[in-house]
Amino acid sequence: MRILSYNVNGIRAALGKGLADWMAQENPDVLCLQETKAQLDQIPQTLFEEMGYKGYFVSAEKKGYSGVGILTKREPDAVYYGMQNNKYDCEGRVIRADFGSLTVVCVYIPSGTTGDVRQTFKMEFLADFEQFITQLRAERPNVVVCGDYNIAHKPIDINHPERQVGVSGFLPEEREWLTQFIETGMIDSFREFDDRAEQYSWWTYRMGARKRNAGWRIDYHLVSEPLRSNLVGAGIMQEVVHSDHCPVWVEIKD
Repeated sequence: MRILSYNVNGIRAALGKGLADWMAQENPDVLCLQETKAQLDQIPQTLFEEMGYKGYFVSAEKKGYSGVGILTKREPDAVYYGMQNNKYDCEGRVIRADFGSLTVVCVYIPSGTTGDVRQTFKMEFLADFEQFITQLRAERPNVVVCGDYNIAHKPIDINHPERQVGVSGFLPEEREWLTQFIETGMIDSFREFDDRAEQYSWWTYRMGARKRNAGWRIDYHLVSEPLRSNLVGAGIMQEVVHSDHCPVWVEIKD
């Protein structure tokens, strides 16, 4: 199963930039989307169905904000929306699909860049999300948790780390959370196959950052330890441009 994750920064905007043509060419089994920024009636389900995909989406109550979705060519056994916690679910941040013994969770972790209130919210989300995944793994050991984590884990994952001290997304407490989350038995699938620097998945629109590759790696497929032997490959598709992010992928043997 080839699983792609992509923060599209507005699904309608991305479709206007050729997202559907790219999907048809790439032909993933599962495509997890973050920051769809659309209500359910604004998502062109018919278009995706014509391409062979069934779509499942969660929208934020606030229009034009957040939102996640899973497009899949394989019929899932079950789909679950949110974490059953309206504090977060009203922002449309989590969706889960089960395929046989494999569970795929798509998450859009909050950003803390707008100030202390949202940074506090982000840290609360991280704690509760970890508990959610821990409980899920007790029932469903084979889990892929993909999405926009809004955290660059290590200095290798960010441009000029010495300039990012005190910046949300690279704060010590955020990075420590990600380290600790991985230590619970999760695998950073990309780093299993690629240990190079300057492999980023997000670039600010300002100051020509993408052209200079002044980016951050904040999009991940974290894979539970029981799936280690099933990992085939993982990568970042930096050449794909429909958003300020690019897609990341992992391939897992059935």
